[in-house]
Amino acid sequence: MRLSFLIAAGAACCATPALAQPSDQPGALLQPNEQPGLPKNYLQVGLGVAVNPDYDGSDDYRFIPGAVFRARYRGVDIATEGLGLSADLVSTGRRIDFDLGPAITLNLNRTGGIDDRVVDRLPQRDAAVEVGGFAGISISKLTNPFDSLSLRVKATHDIAGAHGSTIVTPSLTYGTPLSLTTFVGASVSAEFVSDDYADYYFSVSPADTLASGLRTFDADGGMKEWSLGLILGQSLSGDLRKGWSLFGLANYSRLVGDFKRSPLVADRGSANQWFGAVGVGYSW
Repeated sequence: MRLSFLIAAGAACCATPALAQPSDQPGALLQPNEQPGLPKNYLQVGLGVAVNPDYDGSDDYRFIPGAVFRARYRGVDIATEGLGLSADLVSTGRRIDFDLGPAITLNLNRTGGIDDRVVDRLPQRDAAVEVGGFAGISISKLTNPFDSLSLRVKATHDIAGAHGSTIVTPSLTYGTPLSLTTFVGASVSAEFVSDDYADYYFSVSPADTLASGLRTFDADGGMKEWSLGLILGQSLSGDLRKGWSLFGLANYSRLVGDFKRSPLVADRGSANQWFGAVGVGYSW
């Protein structure tokens, strides 16, 4: 599982542009006839702590710090994506909006020490630098004046010579404010990888078997996993668009195919991958 939780956590902290101007009744859902309050430029940051699997497919978990950043400057939306960054270059703020821009991610799977003593005997992997872009469409005002549904497909390729392959990630995200102080969202996504990726992270060679005792396994690419996520943002200042807020996220991923059958998962880990994060954010 990748650190995509930070995207959702950032959305929970940074859901404020979907809201209109404050109503007379604090905490009430805003009315359609109120003027939208989408700022031309804004900056939002968040810090938190998360619990994450030790490696993709592990059943050991560890606490890690996390940070999110989101900004708009002259019509360009910039946001962190886990250990990466993306920029939407064609955002217009209209009801039907096209999304298009570059993305870069640092993949640190199995680059450090692992709690499982058997898996830790396998060779460490190099850090992958995955560069590419995304395209999609966002539609707002589906069930109320301030919600949004987004469909995106991201494709990146490792340029650092680690797994040296391409990753394709389609995702569908829905978010809505319940009031000036509360935001909720849900997402579903999948991840597709090549044979090179599967072999790099999930295969066990004969030499690996001698070193670890794990059975030899040759993993093929394809659909790696599907994921479901929920997010919640709660303002501490009375308005999600400015001041302090809290965010929380829960995410479940299920490895499939050869990825769940790999000895690293089937024998030493689990195909069920859980993630949780909480933190605090501030909006300007």
